[in-house]
Amino acid sequence: MSRIGLKPIEIPAGVDFAIDGNTVTVKGPNGALTMEKHPNISVSVDGNIIKLSRPDDNKENRSLHGLTRSLIANMVEGVTHGFKKTLEVNGVGYRAQMQGSNLVMNLGYSHQVIMTPPDGIKVECPSTTQIIISGADKQLVGQFAANVREKRPPEPYKGKGIKYSDEHIRRKEGKAGKK
Repeated sequence: MSRIGLKPIEIPAGVDFAIDGNTVTVKGPNGALTMEKHPNISVSVDGNIIKLSRPDDNKENRSLHGLTRSLIANMVEGVTHGFKKTLEVNGVGYRAQMQGSNLVMNLGYSHQVIMTPPDGIKVECPSTTQIIISGADKQLVGQFAANVREKRPPEPYKGKGIKYSDEHIRRKEGKAGKK
């Protein structure tokens, strides 16, 4: 039995939840998100509680039950509080800054790396070594943060590159030299 799928989702005040066929829409203070749910999973609303159910205990339906519940819960969380990822830029001469809506980074290449965030994503640079990515869509925030980190992943010898603020880089020892 899916423990996650059976947990009800509470709709906070100020959030509108609508189901139209297989389309689930959640609107709140941080924006609106839509999702296509699988037709096997049924969603019902009782007052301010969302409950999900599945037709049988087929393996596919069991996995979709928990997945759909998690996705809807993330949508409700995103339109109320939002999601945030913090990245750190480490290295001599490495820096990040905002120019208009674009993120411009100097990462040791012969050129600047310029990235434009997608709609619904807000990027801030409080300092030249910190990037904060926030938005209502958890998947979009995580994907854009991964794309930024991909431009210069941290290396294991000095730790130079872009890393998540809560990420630990395993360090390697350099050359030992002749003895």
